[in-house]
Amino acid sequence: MIEPVQLLYFIAASIALTLLPGPDIIFVITMSISQGKKAGMLTASGLCTGLLFHTAAAALGVSAILYSSALAFSILKYAGALYLLYLAYKALREGGSFASAGHVKETDLSLLYRRGIFMNLLNPKVSLFFLAFLPQFINAGAGSIPLQMLFLGGVFLVQALAVFFIVSFFAGYIGIKVLERPKIGKHVNRARALIYSFIAVELALSRQ
Repeated sequence: MIEPVQLLYFIAASIALTLLPGPDIIFVITMSISQGKKAGMLTASGLCTGLLFHTAAAALGVSAILYSSALAFSILKYAGALYLLYLAYKALREGGSFASAGHVKETDLSLLYRRGIFMNLLNPKVSLFFLAFLPQFINAGAGSIPLQMLFLGGVFLVQALAVFFIVSFFAGYIGIKVLERPKIGKHVNRARALIYSFIAVELALSRQ
């Protein structure tokens, strides 16, 4: 199995990478500020569920196929960009309305969770990241490499979920203060639309 010291290095590196500004953490912060910490946590849970697929893909070599196929990579990234633009459009359509911070309708729970999954699955860069990152901590003489990658992917998922939950908590608190101000809903939704559009453009212009 993986040595304890090596595992600690992996956890430290994973936390640092999770905290770096990127589509996932920005998405979680945006949802937490605009709809409360519960919405952020549900979105984060969906994002981390998507990591299960990327971990399995890396362990089974599917990511290598994606990396070698420019067409597959392009189809996936453009689908992700279109999905984000759709979310930007929906945010603009909401106008000045928004969910009260910390209060998410029960009917929205599964939607937020699924949105997080789609956001993660439609980003091919996550699969390529796992393909490049996980093998750096593999011990070739310590048993099955796919099993080691699955283990490391699971560890990455747990720390990512913990980091996202903490971020959601503090961002949700900020959201409560922001949304107490009258007529702020329209500006919040415009900011959401702008952020989603920015991430969509960044994803569409990304290369392998």
